[in-house]
Amino acid sequence: MATEATSGTIEISIGGMTCASCAARIERKLNKLDGVEASVNYATEKARISYAGDLTPADFVKVVEDTGYTAELPRAQEEPAAEDDPTKTLRQRLITATVLAVPVIALAMIPALQFTYWQWLSLALAGPVVTYAAWPFHKAAWTNLRHGAATMDTLISLGVGAAFLWSLYALFLGTAGTPGMTHGFTFTIERMAGTGNIYLEVAAGVTMFILAGRYFEARSKRRAGAALKALLELGAKDVAVLRDGREVRLPTNDLRVGDKFVVRPGEKIATDGVIEEGSSAVDASMLTGESVPVEVGVGDSVVGATVNAGGRLVVRATRIGSDTQLAQMARLVEEAQNGKAEVQRLADRISAVFVPIVIALAVGTLGFWLGTGNGAGAAFTAAVAVLIIACPCALGLATPTALLVGTGRGAQLGILIKGPEVLESTRRVDTVVLDKTGTVTTGQMSLVSVHTAEDEAEVLKLAGALEHASEHPIAKAIARAAGEVPAVEDFQNVEGLGVQGVVDGHAVLVGREKLLNDWSVQLDPALTEAKEAAEQQGRTAVLVAWDGKARGVLVVADTVKPTSKEAIAGLRELGLRPVLLTGDNEAAARTVAAEVGIDEVIAEVLPADKVDVVKRLQDEGRVVAMVGDGVNDAAALAQADLGLAMGTGTDVAIEASDLTLVRGDLNAAVDAIRLSRRTLTTIKGNLFWAFAYNVAALPLAALGLLNPMIAGAAMAFSSVFVVTNSLRLRAFR
Repeated sequence: MATEATSGTIEISIGGMTCASCAARIERKLNKLDGVEASVNYATEKARISYAGDLTPADFVKVVEDTGYTAELPRAQEEPAAEDDPTKTLRQRLITATVLAVPVIALAMIPALQFTYWQWLSLALAGPVVTYAAWPFHKAAWTNLRHGAATMDTLISLGVGAAFLWSLYALFLGTAGTPGMTHGFTFTIERMAGTGNIYLEVAAGVTMFILAGRYFEARSKRRAGAALKALLELGAKDVAVLRDGREVRLPTNDLRVGDKFVVRPGEKIATDGVIEEGSSAVDASMLTGESVPVEVGVGDSVVGATVNAGGRLVVRATRIGSDTQLAQMARLVEEAQNGKAEVQRLADRISAVFVPIVIALAVGTLGFWLGTGNGAGAAFTAAVAVLIIACPCALGLATPTALLVGTGRGAQLGILIKGPEVLESTRRVDTVVLDKTGTVTTGQMSLVSVHTAEDEAEVLKLAGALEHASEHPIAKAIARAAGEVPAVEDFQNVEGLGVQGVVDGHAVLVGREKLLNDWSVQLDPALTEAKEAAEQQGRTAVLVAWDGKARGVLVVADTVKPTSKEAIAGLRELGLRPVLLTGDNEAAARTVAAEVGIDEVIAEVLPADKVDVVKRLQDEGRVVAMVGDGVNDAAALAQADLGLAMGTGTDVAIEASDLTLVRGDLNAAVDAIRLSRRTLTTIKGNLFWAFAYNVAALPLAALGLLNPMIAGAAMAFSSVFVVTNSLRLRAFR
């Protein structure tokens, strides 16, 4: 019987990848299957597979396992189990390596410590380092070997293995095991019998340093999925559902389509729905980026996780669970993260070329010495010496030390860098997309001007007194500007129009033009002009009248941060093209752009479309950095080549980004890109020197002139150089 054809999309977790080339290898294997389209993300350790045909998810797991890695299907019910610390085993290996390797290095490098049987103590200490602590390198090297590839793990495993096995040979079959053997502190270049030398400090030291590098890197590696968790936690946890006229508190998961629920002022709306009773202002800024709260009434749609800023609402649920706008945004963030190709580690790219050359050189050396009749002992000594000196201990420190110092300096300046792959992006970025609300502007409504023929202080005092009693964000802006205000009598909130009441014996109206018209109050030409001018700039005009006459226009807007203009100029100096992207109206966006010096504006964009705007710019061949702060920016931040989140923004935006700007000041974005570029330059310098010392000593090894002190010194010098070079980043201003 023919198997039934199926199709779908599945995500599987993959374990055992050590570098981006592992991810590429798995991706190639999966894509060879008929009807399969797979993308493997090294950072999130997941494969997203779209398939059609008679394949089953178990087939994909088998392919991954046959390639030499572990794979796991998603669990039916994601249990909120306390997640294991992924760095735990790495930390244990590092501690073991450090405790045991430090005495081994000290014994080898300091002749005064070399007591009668020191070499045997070194062997006892180095054994667990080379086997247990270095096991991940050997395992990865074996996997790579089976697939005919060479990475940094291959180089480490080869060097560590060669140094250790040669030391065993020298101790048990050579003269290195004789009591009283010492490593003289001489840098003489002379041909010597390798059977009298041990290289245990190279094997143990390399393992310790490279593990330290891997551990720091693992700690800074993004916790994938945290953005999604933070996004889904934004929703309301429980909801007051109406059952037989009574309110019953239920978890939001128990809500069904068609249920009616109550939302009080200040509460989050539990799910997407339509208003059945009441009217209010809803703060949807986290989803839409629109700084002005939206006035809603009966029949209007509302979105889950937005905040009710005004009156009591009764809402009928229309979409729940994975159908809601919030869940769709979570999916967008996840897809953007999956689609983000990780930069392959620089060290791996170098190793892929360096390893075959070293192996060829070692084989060539062995052949040469055997061919010239110098005996197997001398030939093997020279060949092994080539492998030992080629193992660059400093290579493991090159990236992590620069990253550690760079990220430390960044933290002092209010910049948090997520990981090494972030730095590569900063060098290539040519376009920076800026969210408006909360990034270029404060994201908070403020009074920007007062137009009146009366006493300005009087207009503010009477309007402020009324607005003081209202919860509306625009009202709060006016009340803040007014300061101390008198008491109000007969206060009344007129739904969707404004407020009215009696202040200091005056009957005062504050709100829209329709409220004044209802009381037969007309605007004079000067006030009409001021109102229209404000609206053309995308600002909110609030009218004030008392005792039957219109007295003034208060203009409220989201104000530009004082440092934004200077920051835009700084971004231009770095060779970046600024683009303003916002869900706000075109007029408001153009006004802000003109104020800070941005020419390119993309306005009235829905949250889901922000990702498309970033993709479109990338399709035009631009390398895009995105700066944002809201939930509505999270997917775009993940999609961009470099995501920068304002630390004053939402957790979701911060989790989805590559860099976090703690200060919430756009100048920090300029500093972040400059610091990242400087750190990347330092890493490249480190990698050069990490190899340079070893490459310089390779000819000595091939000629059979490698003294253990020269090997140890090359290792120590390159490591010290890399660390001091990295420490220069502390002076970054």
